[in-house]
Amino acid sequence: MRPEPAASLLATPRRQKLLEHIWQRTSLSRRQFATLYLAPLERYAELVQQFPASESHHHAYPGGMLDHGLEIVAYALKLRQSHLLPAGASPEAQAAQAEAWTAGTAYAALLHDIGKIAVDLQVEYEDGAPWHPWHGPLRQPYRFRYRKDREYRLHSAATGLLYTRLLDAAILDWLSSYPDLWAALLYVLAGQYEHAGTLGELVIQADQASVAQELGGDPGKALAAPKHALQRKLLDGLRYLLREELKLNQPQAADGWLTQDALWLVSKTVSDKLRAHLLSQGIDGIPSNNTAVFNVLQDHGIALPTPDGKAIWKATVTSDAGWSHSFTFLKLSPAAIWEAAERPAPFAGQVQVDPEADETAIATPNSTDCQPMEIAPPPPALIMPVTPATADTGLGALLDLLEVTTPAASAPSTPEPEAAGHANIALPPSTNGPTRQQAAVPSGEHFMAWLSQSIQMHRLIINDAKALVHTVDGTAYLVSPGVFQRYAQEHPQVATQAKADKLEGWQWVQKRFEKLGQHRKQASGLNIWTCEVTGPRKSRRLHGYLLTDPQTLFSEVPPDNPHLRLAIELPALAPFL
Repeated sequence: MRPEPAASLLATPRRQKLLEHIWQRTSLSRRQFATLYLAPLERYAELVQQFPASESHHHAYPGGMLDHGLEIVAYALKLRQSHLLPAGASPEAQAAQAEAWTAGTAYAALLHDIGKIAVDLQVEYEDGAPWHPWHGPLRQPYRFRYRKDREYRLHSAATGLLYTRLLDAAILDWLSSYPDLWAALLYVLAGQYEHAGTLGELVIQADQASVAQELGGDPGKALAAPKHALQRKLLDGLRYLLREELKLNQPQAADGWLTQDALWLVSKTVSDKLRAHLLSQGIDGIPSNNTAVFNVLQDHGIALPTPDGKAIWKATVTSDAGWSHSFTFLKLSPAAIWEAAERPAPFAGQVQVDPEADETAIATPNSTDCQPMEIAPPPPALIMPVTPATADTGLGALLDLLEVTTPAASAPSTPEPEAAGHANIALPPSTNGPTRQQAAVPSGEHFMAWLSQSIQMHRLIINDAKALVHTVDGTAYLVSPGVFQRYAQEHPQVATQAKADKLEGWQWVQKRFEKLGQHRKQASGLNIWTCEVTGPRKSRRLHGYLLTDPQTLFSEVPPDNPHLRLAIELPALAPFL
């Protein structure tokens, strides 16, 4: 990308509208506004350029960091108007310090995520020279990528590296003359919101409003997110499952229940099936642990949090026929899944949140009202997405002001060609029909057919650093237990059969594969072969199976992976393999 000046970056109609809104909240002349607000905002724009605010969460698109920065300042200044600061001071002191606290609120909001560009991103110029934000604004064509080894909350600690890039000495001198404000601002910049009092709360609420507007507040925005963004993939997967596989509103056992105001999905069932579907489409990076999947859904604004900030709800389903059972649920907004005209009829019964879950809400087809117990608000340090409607902050008018209609948000939702065709490549051609994945019976033969097609369709990559299949010694080498675990994850029905045999899912698949007799054994009779993996910096070992006939998987056998070398196991190790 080519760096742009601040004037160009801020020239879009929506950003100009945000700047105008920010000015209206300051009660300053244009000249004073240019010094105290516009200059730091321009420095911010030049520093963040086209960087996203996150890799696959909110504002995950080029320019998302700048949009998020302007939005959170606008929200924070709106919220600031409801507070007399510093709290507990005399009216005269509050009046004398009003402009300083207003500016401090804007600076705290603008700077809260600036550390991301220092620790989350790897940026370099066209010639490969690295760029760091403490070098100053980018001056040459640049490229960037997210660091795979980044630490989630490190950006809060990195803010201190950069705030003097935005706030000049005169501004800092002015702010430091107000001890209460200065202390609160420094705590926010250090990520210690629990010590920042009202200022910390304002930044958190403004951040929540901006994130919710991008993700949870408007489901259409998730549709407009880049196709590679994780929330887009998760939503597409859930829509597919609800259209093709999941059973809703059954009078007894079902995968979920739709009430008038919420979609309740049985947590483990949906997590297993969602993971299986996404893996079958070649989408990697989905956690194998269900708890981690729940957290991902919550972090991306798809699963609505419980009052204590958790992803899992405990509730009891009661049908009108008298059947009743308790489950653990993920709770979703129906608007995130269906257009109003497409939404199925609500459940003829009720879903009642269990009292021990800190809430006693009842959701029924005849009532849209939920009446939870009054609970204490979360501590300021806990930041979790909320929809603007849940925050009683008077932000409705501001949301209306900042809302920009996108084609995806305004037009009826229709499946994209690639989404509609997902199921066509999920399993071997012999399993046709809308519920192909469900209909397929796991077996050794089906495992091999799945493996062959996954390689042909490039949903499993071979001979890569993290590949589950390599070519070694002129044949295919299947990494164990990884390749069997992947099959079991894509086919949740394996777990039922494995449980009957008192085995883990991948062990059940592995045993079915061995019974086919398509693998080569060592002279000692061992099934497992070890490969030494050598790389530029380190070496490691893999364990797996060699096929007797590589054309079982490949129509044309690729060359051997030069980084793998077959090792012969000693007979003494046989009991451990």
